[in-house]
Amino acid sequence: MVSMKDIAKRCGVSVATVSKALNGQKDIGQETRKRICAVAQEMGYMANSVARALKTNRSYNLGMLFVDERRSGLGHEYFSTILEGFKAEAEAHGFDITFINSHVGNQPDSYTKHCRYRGLDGIVVACVDFNDPRILDLAASDIPLVTIDHIFEGHTAILSDNINGVDTLVRYAYNKGHRKIAFIHGENTAVTRGRLTGFHQACQNLGLEIPPEYIIPSVYHDPDLCEEATRKLLQLPDPPTCILFPDDFSFIGGHNAMLEAGCSIPRLSVFNREISALGYDCINLARMMHLTTYTQNAYAIGRTAADRLIRLIEHPDETQTEQVLVSGGLLEGTSVRDLNV
Repeated sequence: MVSMKDIAKRCGVSVATVSKALNGQKDIGQETRKRICAVAQEMGYMANSVARALKTNRSYNLGMLFVDERRSGLGHEYFSTILEGFKAEAEAHGFDITFINSHVGNQPDSYTKHCRYRGLDGIVVACVDFNDPRILDLAASDIPLVTIDHIFEGHTAILSDNINGVDTLVRYAYNKGHRKIAFIHGENTAVTRGRLTGFHQACQNLGLEIPPEYIIPSVYHDPDLCEEATRKLLQLPDPPTCILFPDDFSFIGGHNAMLEAGCSIPRLSVFNREISALGYDCINLARMMHLTTYTQNAYAIGRTAADRLIRLIEHPDETQTEQVLVSGGLLEGTSVRDLNV
């Protein structure tokens, strides 16, 4: 079996340097780490995880808590991209990932007990009901925890810039001459509250008076409910000229309602009546439909969450809790008609 001593001899470095490189420690050069890792892989080295766990009192295993009520699983493109970034950063530091749930041995139990049962060094929490007592219990435990798009006092949070994202979309529509802008938003979460804040602030700063019936609650990632909400907007006596949808996937339902009403977005216009559309997330579907949307940097969110969690695990006394804002950007399609022309 190949040992660290063998790798050290091959690379001409000390065993301590090999250990640091393979464990993702940052006090050695990047080129040295890459060379050592490449040699280790070439020689077929596999760390003895049991020995490492005994020596460091860690499992080198990070938990991911992800509860998707829409049951789209890893087909949820935004969160699957977050997971890709999280996985890449975790593996670069020698950590494995375990998805956790509230069952141990097919018996219902708390998330906290499951984390302890799995011996997790820390956990990232995303896309859950943050008011769930089991989540609150987990947040109150001593297990290192980082949240995505939610703030718990005393914990680091990685946040997409939702306020600026919606502000960017509203201003884009405004600059295209739109003054009647509607907003179909998701359920009552920190994400939605941020986006509503961005919407109202942008409208106020631009001098837009948006009637209450232009703001309709719906659910993220649910085309059926979004179709119903869009239908309500199109049936108003004075309908909007532009609709901001909760996410790109939900826009599918909105587009169906548009076709039913005898109108479509400019790019796909087959009727005399056009309605402009704005999305959110920038999934592949948006690009194919030429939808103007806001790109959330999901990969960076995932990597940042893993980085901050590992810092907290490895240097708990030196790591302060913080709120890290990850910015995105506008992807301009052809779904917003220029009313200035």
